[in-house]
Amino acid sequence: MHPRTKFLLGGAVVLGAAGVLMAGAIKDTGIYFLMPAELEAKVAEDPSMVGTGVKVGAKVVPGTVVRDSSGRMVTFQMTDGKATYPVVYRGIIPDTFSDSVEVVVEGRLDATGTFQATTLLAKCASRYEATPESYEAMRKAMESGAPMPAGHDSAATKSY
Repeated sequence: MHPRTKFLLGGAVVLGAAGVLMAGAIKDTGIYFLMPAELEAKVAEDPSMVGTGVKVGAKVVPGTVVRDSSGRMVTFQMTDGKATYPVVYRGIIPDTFSDSVEVVVEGRLDATGTFQATTLLAKCASRYEATPESYEAMRKAMESGAPMPAGHDSAATKSY
């Protein structure tokens, strides 16, 4: 075999191995998290999913958050509107965690159907959303011609 052929063959093997490794890495990170209904379907399809590590993204069901007195454990229910799971998390609870917040939990579904979370991430608001009362007060102030607070351009609030 010619040296050039050996070199090209070796290069093809190296590139092929790199491609397989990259494809595996992309596959592992391609699904950031499952929704509760997707987890429910996967468990129904393959019961060995119980006890397997997984990330689940959902919304906290209002009124279900119970914190223990130490402040290091919380139980709540998460849902995507189709499936609901009880969650137990032991660890530092994020400041942004509350009722109705979107969460991503990482952990394992136990045999009782409770998600034992080892990681809890709570979505923080990406923008300020005015309450209906403050919005209405601002609208009335604009209609009455009241001056805008310092730093606010009144021209930007006019309708054209």
